[in-house]
Amino acid sequence: MKRLMLDGPNALHWEDAEEPTLDAPDQALVRPNAVATCDIDPAILQGRFPLAGPYPFGHEGVAEVVAVGDEVTTVRPGDAVVVPFQISCGACDSCRRGHTGGCTAHPFMSSFGLGRMGGLTWGGLWSDLVRIPHADAMLVPLPVGVNPAAVASASDNIADAYRSVAPQLAGRAGAEVLVLSGPSAPSIGLYAAGLAVALGSARAVYLDTDPERLAIAAKLGAEAIEGKPTERVGRFPVTVEAAGGSKALVAAIRATANDGFCTSVSVQTQDIALPMLEMYSRCCTFHTGRAHARPSIPHILDLVAAGRFDPSLVTTRTVAWEDSIDALLEAPVKLVATR
Repeated sequence: MKRLMLDGPNALHWEDAEEPTLDAPDQALVRPNAVATCDIDPAILQGRFPLAGPYPFGHEGVAEVVAVGDEVTTVRPGDAVVVPFQISCGACDSCRRGHTGGCTAHPFMSSFGLGRMGGLTWGGLWSDLVRIPHADAMLVPLPVGVNPAAVASASDNIADAYRSVAPQLAGRAGAEVLVLSGPSAPSIGLYAAGLAVALGSARAVYLDTDPERLAIAAKLGAEAIEGKPTERVGRFPVTVEAAGGSKALVAAIRATANDGFCTSVSVQTQDIALPMLEMYSRCCTFHTGRAHARPSIPHILDLVAAGRFDPSLVTTRTVAWEDSIDALLEAPVKLVATR
């Protein structure tokens, strides 16, 4: 079979590899047919995030089930499924609490397509065939009528955005949301704005400097405002920082209203001084960290199937599978490769 390998900055190639086989009764084999870039991928490809190659590439996608082990009951060959990027058993204490990104049955941060950071055991989704452990716990069937290409990022980026607004809006119906977005997590910021609208926010404000992303946010139904992430546009019960850097993070915290919630979805590579007295005085709840993707995916698919949320609006380029390398090197906001 063929799989895509990342060698290093601006270096990718297709290689021949041995096909995986089922070696446990709870496993499945899947054939990815719509894969997407994660927001971290351009940074890796451009050398801005230190993740050394070579390793099998890709960790967001929808696939067709090809074969299942004897103990698998929730999917069967021919089913279309979302493949969560994190490896989770579904049975350990962490998984039962919904913290699937911290599954204790496998080494910490085990995931597809993230090299040594995620463990080299699992391979990448930009492959002809992928072995899925714990298929019943991991794989999420695609609802009838949902386009695989539209939800290829449900594996990670859409789930990351969902956790930044959905629990907060569930506890405070109609709350206004502010998304500070930029080059650090551009698609996550856009998904967060669109999901806030879909989940009933009375006002979802998207602040960015990039005209292309601002236009997408407007199509998603958000109030798109051109400006730097440090500009003040009011105080909001729910804020999301997706711009990157210390100034944007502090600005998001300072834009959070009394008893509000601020979530940072950016990967901060350096320590940042937080305005702790302000946070304490205003009872600000701040959260950062990797999203636990698996529990969010069914809710995302329900919103898409009901026509309330269209993640395809965030996709800025769709290419054929064989054209993946050239498209990846051009680093669009959100790339989806299909076959």
